Amino acid sequence: MTDFALPIRVYVEDTDAGGIVFYANYLKYMERARTELMRSLGYDKPALFDGLQFVVRGVELLYHKPAVLDDEILVTARFEKVSRVTFTMSQQVFCGDELLVEGTIKVACIDVQNKRPCGIPKPMFETLKSHLG
Repeated sequence: MTDFALPIRVYVEDTDAGGIVFYANYLKYMERARTELMRSLGYDKPALFDGLQFVVRGVELLYHKPAVLDDEILVTARFEKVSRVTFTMSQQVFCGDELLVEGTIKVACIDVQNKRPCGIPKPMFETLKSHLG
């Protein structure tokens, strides 16, 4: 599968006093891209479904260069690994051809009631596996 890509415009609310994107906002951009990727696969409520929930278990980011006010950035998402309980995604943020931020995000499936890990439903698991990068 090619990378899923989501264009995002940088607004004043995304930046610090110097017009540079606040570092934590890249996590928000990546969350949006993951959500839209799941939606493109037919999962309209990817964070909460049938008593299950996806939660971020781990994040690793590397910042190369900042985005600034009014930039149009492109946020990508690609499945790298899928297991019965977790999946790992590779994500990047670009401005034009320039790589700004790259990261790896590990997401776990949990039971909404007891907050413990549980298996990704089989049809979804198969769909995610079929979209491995």
